[in-house]
Amino acid sequence: MTDTRQRPKRLLALDILRGITIAGMILVNNPGSWGHIYGPLAHAQWNGLTPTDLVFPFFMFIMGVSTYMSLRKYDFRLSASAAWKILRRTVVIFLIGIGIAWFSLTLRRIAGGKPVVEAMLNFDHIRMLGVMPRLALCYGAGSLLALSMSRRALAWFVACLLAVYGAVLLLGNGLVFSADNIIAIVDRAVLGTDHMYSDTIDGVTLKFDPEGLLSTLPSIAHMLIGFLCGSLLMQTADNRERILRLFIVGTILSFAGFLLDYGMPINKKIWSPTFVLTTCGLASSFLALLIWIIDIRGHRRWCRFFEAFGVNPLFMYCLGAVLSIVMSFIRVPYAAAEAGVISLKGWLYKAVCMPAAAGDATLASFIFAVAFVLLNWCVGYILYKKKIYIKI
Repeated sequence: MTDTRQRPKRLLALDILRGITIAGMILVNNPGSWGHIYGPLAHAQWNGLTPTDLVFPFFMFIMGVSTYMSLRKYDFRLSASAAWKILRRTVVIFLIGIGIAWFSLTLRRIAGGKPVVEAMLNFDHIRMLGVMPRLALCYGAGSLLALSMSRRALAWFVACLLAVYGAVLLLGNGLVFSADNIIAIVDRAVLGTDHMYSDTIDGVTLKFDPEGLLSTLPSIAHMLIGFLCGSLLMQTADNRERILRLFIVGTILSFAGFLLDYGMPINKKIWSPTFVLTTCGLASSFLALLIWIIDIRGHRRWCRFFEAFGVNPLFMYCLGAVLSIVMSFIRVPYAAAEAGVISLKGWLYKAVCMPAAAGDATLASFIFAVAFVLLNWCVGYILYKKKIYIKI
């Protein structure tokens, strides 16, 4: 649905943080070559944390903050109309994620020589979970919980959920990349291996989904921490008080996550409790910093680029995913290729970015990623200037 009416005044720092994370997600998901990536732009193989590992959890945190603001109109009471709207949006976001996975699989099969109709109607190997489905599940479950519980009860629920999940990981071999990992076992039993993500670590390839069913539980807690921070944020209109609250929460969560890392490693692929605490803490602190820079100090010119991503976040993420799929499918002539043709993405990387990078493959890969972000920004900027807000 598209709404071209003037929107109420928004918290600019929140839009900018949202925009930074969406731009970051598009950047790290679209290198020119997956074999040539700068270290900070790659995920940690297993345990650990890189800048790339922050973009998705930051967005999850911001989704929680935004959910608090959007649920105020229901006076934080669960009603039939509120539940219906939440469930409808949950289903829409989930189906968009499935649709993107279907679109990618269909084009790959067509490129592999399958008849178009057969490729379109074969659903056997569609990945059922991913970024959009996880966002949908966390939004839906988190919103319903937030409308059903007091703030104090919600905080205790988050703590208990993370503690129980941590115990499950410790008792179920959940800290090891293995077919015997409880996360992989649950996903195989419920989803089946044909609908799971394949991951490779240290030369070992397994069906192991980083957005699996079991690890969605701490992601719901993640979103609810954002919701609770949204509550702290909106209880006062004083930006200095907002900054103080966010920095205190951010410091406590970050230190807790880093200290507990000694017994429960920070790990994005299992969404470990320490990963939740650390990334929520860093996101809270970063939001406080942006409020100070943008809303108190008034330094706003630098952030306009990210605002185009931040006002239409889910649309911009989906746009990046679809453009990437299409560019990988379109074939163009290229004499240096073995078959005489190459994907549009491959051609841009090899024929344009490589010469621009003087033959440095990693720099060329980075140039392609930045150019791809700028391409998406052009679309987002047009929507932003026309005040078109696409709600998903």
